[in-house]
Amino acid sequence: MSHPPIFYLFLLLCLLLAAGLTIAALRRANRQRLVLRLAAGWLAVLALWLMVNPPRYTVRGTSNEAVVLTPGYQPDSLRRIVRQLGPATQLWRYGTTTASADTPSLSSVLLLRERYPALRHLHVLGQGLPTTELTNLGPVKLISHQPAAFQGFQQAGWSRRLEAGQPLLVEGVFSAIKPGQPVWISLRGPGQNTDSVQLKARAGSFRLRFLPKSAGLAVYQLRARRGGKLVAAEPVPVEVVAPQPLRVLLLSSTASFEFKFLKNHLGERQHRVALRTGVSRGLTQTEFLNQPAHDLSRVSSSLLARYDVIVADAGTLAALAPAETQALNTTIRTTGLGLIVLGDAAPLPRATPARASFTVVPHAATATDRPQPVRWPQQIGQPTTLIPATIRLAATARPVVADGRQQPVVAAQRLGAGMVMVSVLPQTYPWALQNAASTYAAYWGSLLRIVARPVAPAAQWQVLAAWPRAHEPVALRLVSGTFPTQQPSVSDLRQTAPITLALRQDARLPEWKAGHLWPAAPGWHQVRLANQAPQAFYVFGTTDWQGPERTIREQAAASLQASTSPSTSPTLTSQSYSLLWFFILFVLAAGSLWLEEKL
Repeated sequence: MSHPPIFYLFLLLCLLLAAGLTIAALRRANRQRLVLRLAAGWLAVLALWLMVNPPRYTVRGTSNEAVVLTPGYQPDSLRRIVRQLGPATQLWRYGTTTASADTPSLSSVLLLRERYPALRHLHVLGQGLPTTELTNLGPVKLISHQPAAFQGFQQAGWSRRLEAGQPLLVEGVFSAIKPGQPVWISLRGPGQNTDSVQLKARAGSFRLRFLPKSAGLAVYQLRARRGGKLVAAEPVPVEVVAPQPLRVLLLSSTASFEFKFLKNHLGERQHRVALRTGVSRGLTQTEFLNQPAHDLSRVSSSLLARYDVIVADAGTLAALAPAETQALNTTIRTTGLGLIVLGDAAPLPRATPARASFTVVPHAATATDRPQPVRWPQQIGQPTTLIPATIRLAATARPVVADGRQQPVVAAQRLGAGMVMVSVLPQTYPWALQNAASTYAAYWGSLLRIVARPVAPAAQWQVLAAWPRAHEPVALRLVSGTFPTQQPSVSDLRQTAPITLALRQDARLPEWKAGHLWPAAPGWHQVRLANQAPQAFYVFGTTDWQGPERTIREQAAASLQASTSPSTSPTLTSQSYSLLWFFILFVLAAGSLWLEEKL
């Protein structure tokens, strides 16, 4: 076996050292303990040589397989794999922390491939590798081993960004390991629980609702308690933004409380509102909020271009001149104007755009005497109101609000670039008088968001990871028509120095520009771009929402599983003895030489 020159040079130095110690011992005048001194010198030189060139022994193991431990692994599974592959199999612990006493740490799969070029199969125990690491496996086959049973929130979803007045809806699935007492799921806001639900079984789905009081950044907490003990808690970050002011034109054939309350409600929320009310034949009254006065006498294309939404009752549409009807239809189709028609039990006027999609079905007189419940996706509370009729829809229309029997009472139909909505709920203003102002705001806010004229798309940031985490790569995408002249920056809200985000344009869609960053800490972050309002996003901690993360990792790993059973037959391989024993031998021998000299 050939050795490098340094091997022979070190061997020569050890032989010279041994010879020097021997000659020094033989020339001493005091020849007592000569044998002890000669043995100590030779052992010291031998230990020094063995520390540099340790002997090896054969042991069962495999050189083309390795084991990586991730959080949540089962020790029984690890012992079974080591017993199957052999004790010489390499063990690593994946993570960003320092190595443990018994297992070295691994920060990237690429380092493992560089160190073991012959690696062909990688056994992963626990919750698995992050999806970003799976692309680094290359030709290495992944073998996942089932982690321990998980207790906590398996899945959850909510809108991370809300407009003021929209309720926060948190839906998900909770699972406990053992059957027993019921589980209480609660959403905790600032200082108090906002909503809760009981799961009688050990697993089940839940739905919680809360109406944020003000705009801004907030982190709520989703909790699970069992037998009075907290068993799981996860953060629920939400950004509440002020709604975009709309331009709303209200057209009422007669004075009514419905239009009066709607005008005041929209004005308080800084929408630009105009109200035209019929007083008598040929005579109207106009009011303006948050905008200067202008002519409302005729419905023309120039007037309609000033507004995003038109709210009109059936009497107003029936009284429109043919030219006004034509202008309304054309504007809706070509510019995206939204129209809300407030009807009742009577058939819709012939001038109603998209009239064929809505057929009003009146109720019997006795069925309209008492309020009935109504439902819509983002409702607040349990609202009731008089329902004089329902709507039979065409196949192209969609329901927006339904009664207790799931019959549509508010529906919408796409008409060209715009939207037409018909409502047969003539009195919603009592909600504002019955201490249900939030219900009233949620109802009209939902209708206006559906029909409002679409705004020109502005530059927008998208976080591509469902659960962005600290110490993991997070991809951000900028959707804009032009490439920014200045690079954006990302910073957290702890006043740390911002990080420049390098963007790369997507070759498939030029309006997409993507960049990556590695957040150093959890919490709220902001991405800033010149001439654009900053946009916030939340970075979760490494221990947050392990249930959804485990599901994502399992699904990603399933596609990379080895298609055939790997060869797990261990072979005999050589392994070096621990250097600690040779170091101890060197210290004892050198110490003996020193001690013998002092005696």
